[in-house]
Amino acid sequence: MSFDLEDYILSHIEAEPDYLYRLYRESNIRLVRGHMVSGHLQGQLLKTLVHMIRPRRVLEIGTFTGYSALCMASALPDDGQVVTYEINDELEDFTRPWLEGSPWAGRIDFRIGDVLTSLPKDEAPFDLIFIDGNKRQYTEYFELALQHLNDGGFILADNTLWDGHVIDPAYDHDAQTLGIRRFNDLVANDPRVETVILPLRDGLSILRKR
Repeated sequence: MSFDLEDYILSHIEAEPDYLYRLYRESNIRLVRGHMVSGHLQGQLLKTLVHMIRPRRVLEIGTFTGYSALCMASALPDDGQVVTYEINDELEDFTRPWLEGSPWAGRIDFRIGDVLTSLPKDEAPFDLIFIDGNKRQYTEYFELALQHLNDGGFILADNTLWDGHVIDPAYDHDAQTLGIRRFNDLVANDPRVETVILPLRDGLSILRKR
C-alpha cells in the first residue's frame, strides 16, 4: 500500500484518540523499534473487531508499548478484561505507566513474562486471543491459544505476510520468516479452525475456533 493511499484511509476513518496519538509518538521517539507499534489503522481495526465479536476476556501475546491493548480495551464493556503478556521486561518502565494512566486501565491486566510458561493452566478461558509475539514461536502460541479459547472464539495473528518475505526465497533461512510460514501452513490445513488472511499492513490472520 502506498503512503498516499494509507494517508487517504487514515483521513476517512474514526479519528485517533489523543492519548493513543501521544503514545504512538512517544514510542517512536523513545524506542529503537518504535515502528513495531500497531498504529491507528490497525488499532482501529482491532477496536472494531472487538466491538463485532463482543468478547468479555481477551488475551494478548506481545504488549510492546500497549497501543493494541488499549485499542481493544477501549471497546470492551466495563467488566471486560485484556490480559496482556510482554516477555521483554525492559519495556515495563515505559509501558506500564501508559496502560495504568489510560482511561481503560481498569480493563487491562499487564503481565511481564513468557506466556508459554507463565499463563496459568486454570486461567479462565478467553473469547479472543491476539498473537503478536516472537515470530519463531507462532505455532506454539497457536496451540496454547486453542487450549485457552472458548469454542467459537477468535484468534488474531499479526505479521502473517511478514513484509512479503513469506513468498521470497531470499528469506528461506530466516528464522522469523520460517516461523511465520510454519504457522500459516499449519492453520491453513487445521480442521480445528477457519482461517482468513487480511493484507493489512504486514498481514493479519483471523481464525475462528470451530
